Amino acid sequence: MTKKKVFIISHSHWDREWYMPFEQHHMRLVTLIDNLLDIFKNDPDFDSFHLDGQMIALDDYLAVRPERKPELAAAITAGKLQIGPFYILQDDFLISPEANVRNMIIGRDQAREYGQEVKLGYFPDTFGNMGQTPQMMQLANLDTAAFGRGVTPTGFNNQVSDANYASQYSEMWWQGPDGTKIMGLLFANWYSNGNEIPVDRAQAKAYWDQKLEDAEKYAATDNLLMMNGVDHQPVQSDVTAAIKVANDLYPDYEFIHSNFNDYLAALKADLPTDLSTIHDELTSQETDGWYTLANTASSRVYLKQKNTVNERLLDSVAEPLATMAYLAADYPHDRFRYAWKLLLQNHPHDSICGCSVDEVHREMLTRFAKSSEVGRYIAQDALTVLANRITTTGFNADAKPFVVVNTSGTAKTGRVTVTIEWARRNFSEAGTIQSQRAELMAELKKLPTLQVVDSKGQPVPFRLEKSEVDFHYDLPKDRFRVAYQAIELTITVAVTALPAFGWQVLALAPAVTSTPALPSLVVDEQTVANDWVNIQVAKNGSLTVTNRETGRKYQGLLVFEDTGDMGNEYIYKQTADNQAILSTDFPFDWRVVHADDVGVTLEFVHHLQVPVSADDQLLVEQQAVVDITHRTAKRSSDVRPLDITTTVTLSRDSRQVQCRSTFNNQMRDHRLRVLFKTELATMTNDAESIFEVVTRPNRPAATWQNPTNPQHQQAFVNLHDANDGLTVGNIGLNEYEILPDSRTIAITLLRCVGEMGDWGYFATPEAQCQGPISCDYSFELHDDSDDQRLASYQRARDFQVPFSVMQTTAHTGELPVAGQYLTNQTPELAITSLKRANNTDGVTLRGYNLDKQPVTLQVKRADWQASAVNFFEEALPTVPVDQLGPAEIKTLLLAQK
Repeated sequence: MTKKKVFIISHSHWDREWYMPFEQHHMRLVTLIDNLLDIFKNDPDFDSFHLDGQMIALDDYLAVRPERKPELAAAITAGKLQIGPFYILQDDFLISPEANVRNMIIGRDQAREYGQEVKLGYFPDTFGNMGQTPQMMQLANLDTAAFGRGVTPTGFNNQVSDANYASQYSEMWWQGPDGTKIMGLLFANWYSNGNEIPVDRAQAKAYWDQKLEDAEKYAATDNLLMMNGVDHQPVQSDVTAAIKVANDLYPDYEFIHSNFNDYLAALKADLPTDLSTIHDELTSQETDGWYTLANTASSRVYLKQKNTVNERLLDSVAEPLATMAYLAADYPHDRFRYAWKLLLQNHPHDSICGCSVDEVHREMLTRFAKSSEVGRYIAQDALTVLANRITTTGFNADAKPFVVVNTSGTAKTGRVTVTIEWARRNFSEAGTIQSQRAELMAELKKLPTLQVVDSKGQPVPFRLEKSEVDFHYDLPKDRFRVAYQAIELTITVAVTALPAFGWQVLALAPAVTSTPALPSLVVDEQTVANDWVNIQVAKNGSLTVTNRETGRKYQGLLVFEDTGDMGNEYIYKQTADNQAILSTDFPFDWRVVHADDVGVTLEFVHHLQVPVSADDQLLVEQQAVVDITHRTAKRSSDVRPLDITTTVTLSRDSRQVQCRSTFNNQMRDHRLRVLFKTELATMTNDAESIFEVVTRPNRPAATWQNPTNPQHQQAFVNLHDANDGLTVGNIGLNEYEILPDSRTIAITLLRCVGEMGDWGYFATPEAQCQGPISCDYSFELHDDSDDQRLASYQRARDFQVPFSVMQTTAHTGELPVAGQYLTNQTPELAITSLKRANNTDGVTLRGYNLDKQPVTLQVKRADWQASAVNFFEEALPTVPVDQLGPAEIKTLLLAQK
């Protein structure tokens, strides 16, 4: 009789930082790996240790034990330490598509410095799994993914039952929205089902009787997986002795200390034909809804905001600028990798999710700052090089030219603010610093009438925001710093339809002719309008917005809702009073800030009265570790003012309305959202996720008991019916909910809680997010056409990508005064990356299909040819270059012919 095989894999799910600060976990990691190296030498029966799929653990270890690197490398070469394929274990949904890809690239590259990576997409504890995982794994040469959440069967807390998310086995096929299918491996009894195996025979008998029964309940084959470890678990040093006991007790089983490579080989050789196929994203859709952990998208929102800005700086500003500016030999690969690694260190699920103790998230702010400063340095240097290559002549001698660059993947209309140096006095020049300043102040008072013109001399709408004399310095690369004072004029300029990866030169100059008046925007006591949008201020402080093309009117936009929160960093739970405070029930003020050729800006101040916190019962329940579903706390009767100041900006040439809300949060235990009531006749919503626009039901499954249905988004969420639609964009506001009765889009601006949650009581006062807060979001109306809907998606994505702009000198260059690095004539293509190739002199461009229909791909650069490649820039000769399938992710390698 063939024995059943029990594959025991020693591992430790290494939370780099969580309920202790990073260095506390770090020191324990050093001890773990020290112990492993000793075991490798002393126990020949110890097969190997799986290092949790993340290469950062080696970086962290070697930061303390650099002298053991040869020993570590030898253990990896011998297969004793199983490493890779990722750099960190990320949260799928809260980091960008490119961050997910760079995690795979950096992880694989570092693993191959030692040897071969484990060929397994490893997601043991991600808080849900992205729908594009199958396609992404295939593009990273992986055919299997292991995960712990989102599918039944399971012995954890996220059982599901719908056929799309269910499997009779712990092994299944997983199919993504584009049709790609890989093997899925569920940790049905969690990734600790073989932890702390007893050596004592009586204890081992009781242990294995239960463990084998649990595993066989779900296993598709006679190859059973036992994960010997759990969260930051020290290695079980006597596991091989325990295995000998198990083999003696159970003659019908063969217990093997093993590794994933051997286990997967045995599993795939024995797979039955009746495996289930699960589909798309796995977020525990068919559960009671309490433990999906989706509210981590709104924990410590400030982290998500900084992360989004940091990601766009690297993948959508600095990398495209450097690609456009430098030859391949000069491209700063090393600096980019340094910046990306700093950023990725903030992307583990317990970090970016905001569900750790305060010390962890304090340290994250430093990493964000460091990564961003590197990105800004690269971007500024690249922009300087690019500007010097562009011809800027053709303006009057006293004009001050400046270059505007669009690094996004579609034509961009909007506003850019730039500070122009009009005149300067270097400290090294004659006179004292004080007399130089006096001269500049006198000159400032005599400024001529100014205008902004393009290279053809045509006026461009602009606004003078500020004029002053200020101190600055230059840092030349070939000599000592230059300190100076200068007249500085800060202007905001209207930019219209600047092409993707395109540039133009404008100039601030003395006006030589009167600027012709543009057709006026409609601005009266209650109404603002351009060609597409009419905005009316309602008596309750909300907005009534009309699509002037279709006539569809939306009432009740821009309403603020505040509710109590007695949950934790993982889960929102409204306080027992169920009290929702709406801005429409309180006074408000509003005024017109700007109304000129650049556009119209309105300012609203909503004066809410909000409870200062939850009542005293909440702390009692927190300290007693009462499950949030059983808490009874209410909101305090003590209320204080919460004034929310919101600017609403409508440009002359754009359908998109941009908003910024600022306030000083001094309240605790609450959630603040902005609501967009649509009443559109639709049962589903579309939202940007990782490399896809995912369609989700507005109402959860019948099993859902949670009164809320939080969801993740990247740049936008959309509701549309057969006639009209509304897209809401954001910058780092990753949580939304659809209120199904009114089809209202609710965007979480802030969620404030006082404890971490999970398995004990960990106070997190800084998760109350007290202090000044600023939130950026947008909305856009569209008709029933796919063209307008997809264009609104692109503009929501571009909302996160600012124009790049800098003043330059008048000079000639090899590039024209207005130009484009490459053309993208595919409206459905959402470009996520343009950068120099890692391994050749070419350029890689990556993006995905926003639509669910195949399209012709039209991306071109003169005299360059394109080929399809995977994430590692390896050729995919059977993949067509000129076609983009539904939900397809495409990476093109562009090389000179």
